[in-house]
Amino acid sequence: MTTKTETIEGTVAEYVTAVIGGQLFGLPISRVQDVFMPERLTRVPLSSAEIAGVLNLRGRIVTVVNMRARLGLPKNDDGKPPMAVGVDLRGESYGLLIDQIGEVLRLPDNGREENPVNLDARFAKLAGGVHRLDGQLMVVLDVDRVLEIMPDLMAA
Repeated sequence: MTTKTETIEGTVAEYVTAVIGGQLFGLPISRVQDVFMPERLTRVPLSSAEIAGVLNLRGRIVTVVNMRARLGLPKNDDGKPPMAVGVDLRGESYGLLIDQIGEVLRLPDNGREENPVNLDARFAKLAGGVHRLDGQLMVVLDVDRVLEIMPDLMAA
């Protein structure tokens, strides 16, 4: 579900990049609604640790998912305010809490590889492949898998 563009070199996919726990991730740009700084999060009683809370974003109630908790990473203690990437699933709005937003990358679709066998299992369960970039690996997040923590919504 990425935005794909035909070029002379072949099909190109666009990703919004984000850093979580020092790892570079890419979200298909077609799934990203907006990027925002979450303010006034309201904790949801009895929710899992992966749910950071809910907030009102331009009149919509947004469930905010803590991506560090979702990936099994420790809490961020660098003092910088987190960012959030807004995504949509079946008409419901979600915010994925990340450490830092990056840039939009246009990468050749044929450069996307299957998850390597040595990819951290916590990342692999949410990844839809990887791109090898200069000096680093970008893990492509599968938004549907990320939001599987809400089984009631997934069954709808």
